[in-house]
Amino acid sequence: MDWYDSVFEVIDMRSFSNLWYWIGLAVFWSTVSHWVLGVPYDSVLRAKRGRPESAMQDLEDHVRVSINRMLHIAEVAGVLIALFGSAFMTALALAAFAYHIEFAKALFLLLAPFALLALLTLRVARKLRETPRGGAELIGVLARHRLVTQSIGAVSIFVTAMYGMYVNLSTGPFGGF
Repeated sequence: MDWYDSVFEVIDMRSFSNLWYWIGLAVFWSTVSHWVLGVPYDSVLRAKRGRPESAMQDLEDHVRVSINRMLHIAEVAGVLIALFGSAFMTALALAAFAYHIEFAKALFLLLAPFALLALLTLRVARKLRETPRGGAELIGVLARHRLVTQSIGAVSIFVTAMYGMYVNLSTGPFGGF
């Protein structure tokens, strides 16, 4: 067995039957739900507990900086990001579902819900810039956005798991339907 076969045995391009894909999917959504509007959720919890006293001010500052950064990027390069992002997602969807490339299917099922979440995040950021909130009200907004993020992640993982099981059973070693 040469090195090429060894590498592709470890990195199986059949994504839905690869343990690394499922580990990556779980880590991806765990990380995304930890960073709410660019702020780590442990900062939100520390501010909610009120220890130290400066934690709330730190959270408000961090949210303000993160929102300003996100919205600046959206204002400066938002059209280009939307253009190239939609072109990439369209090409990925075509490769996945028109040409039946399994790796493209796996990548599309990972990135499509994230694209939706990115749009929702920009919406929340714009609302917070228009009507700034502080204290418990800001914590409530961040907690609701985290709940939405976790819900999108859970639905995404469920849909991906169902589709992955379908692909594995229909094209796997047990034959097809």
